[in-house]
Amino acid sequence: MLRCRVCLWACAGVVLCLLFVPGTLRAQGDVTRGGYLVQASGGCRCHTDTAQGAQPLAGGCGLKTPFGIFYSTNITPDRETGIGAWSDEDFLRAMREGLAPDGSHYFPVFPYGSFSGMTTADLLDIKAWLFAQPAVHQVNTPHAVWPPFGWRWTIGVWKRISLPYPRPVLPPAQAGDPQVRRGAYLVNAVAHCAECHTPRNLAGGLKAGWFMAGSADGPEGELAPNITPDAATGIGDWSAADLRWLMQTGFLPDGDDVQGLMAELIEHGYSKLTPEDMNAIVAYLQTIPPIENRVSKD
Repeated sequence: MLRCRVCLWACAGVVLCLLFVPGTLRAQGDVTRGGYLVQASGGCRCHTDTAQGAQPLAGGCGLKTPFGIFYSTNITPDRETGIGAWSDEDFLRAMREGLAPDGSHYFPVFPYGSFSGMTTADLLDIKAWLFAQPAVHQVNTPHAVWPPFGWRWTIGVWKRISLPYPRPVLPPAQAGDPQVRRGAYLVNAVAHCAECHTPRNLAGGLKAGWFMAGSADGPEGELAPNITPDAATGIGDWSAADLRWLMQTGFLPDGDDVQGLMAELIEHGYSKLTPEDMNAIVAYLQTIPPIENRVSKD
């Protein structure tokens, strides 16, 4: 009897150690659910250099910005060149605070300003999915960014100035609607739509008062259109069916189709969303204050 009690106390001690020792994996996460969330985020397409036929999630994709070219990192579970040695805490800190395991700052081309709004459970599910993917040994490509924008220590100052991102508060009539709240979560935190569709100020932060009003300097210099419900310059005359059709197929109401990064995000990400989540996104987009902003590359 005494031996059984000793064993029980020993097992309890092991459990307590696992719960409170920093860096210990306390939850494996749901791989299937994590995969769905990755699709809802756009499929992590920025981390795959599709133009060069590179391995999925191994990084090396160059993103042209007004500050230079940033190359995406290897997020496969390779322990030397990827994130395979990261603990849960490392992953959460990177996604929420933009900090590497060694404490250095990540450049905000990695949209942690948006991902910071995700729940712990969702983030750990995404980590579980990433760690279930094939490990690829590929060293990260150095960024080609000119000073002072390439100095990581300056990002700490940028964070204090630019974060949290300015977003409109949900109207009282919609604040209690679970569908609209779900849409707000998907659009703002998971899919990080504002990162491309909101114009940026001189410091590279999102412009207050111009939420989703479009930007002429989207990824790769692409135009990110106005997706507020403005009838003249946005999507105010689009029906809910038009918006769902775009997410499903990449086709606009006039029969034209989207190109570039958005086409990839739809093909490998947004088109995989459930009808319920698509409807939630549509419901939220219709609550955004309309802004007249005729975005043009001219």
